[in-house]
Amino acid sequence: QVQLVESGGGLVQAGGSLRLSCAASGRTFSSYAMGWFRQAPGKEREFVAVVTRSGGTPYYPDSVKGRFTISRDNAKNTVYLQMNSLRPEDTAVYYCAASRTYYSVREYDYDYWGQGTQVTVSS
Repeated sequence: QVQLVESGGGLVQAGGSLRLSCAASGRTFSSYAMGWFRQAPGKEREFVAVVTRSGGTPYYPDSVKGRFTISRDNAKNTVYLQMNSLRPEDTAVYYCAASRTYYSVREYDYDYWGQGTQVTVSS
């Protein structure tokens, strides 16, 4: 069992930056691939970033590539999402998720989810 708690969301102006954190409980954090997803009002949840168990091979959709960076610190049981050059369309609730099996862009491949943190980007 893994519990995930996101933090770092908030209100920021367009062009600004935020760094989200996701702290995981348990001693097996390094056994999970970690992903970030987001859900805007009235829209389906969408993939934002994923990183392997060791922190390698980050992958992003085109919508955030070059602006967002995922990283992890297995010693601290934490995964991060650095978000730069934020746009109003980045406004959403951001979720971190853990997968025991898959390095994946698909939300149904993830076993554990955090409660989400709100990110609002004003124009």
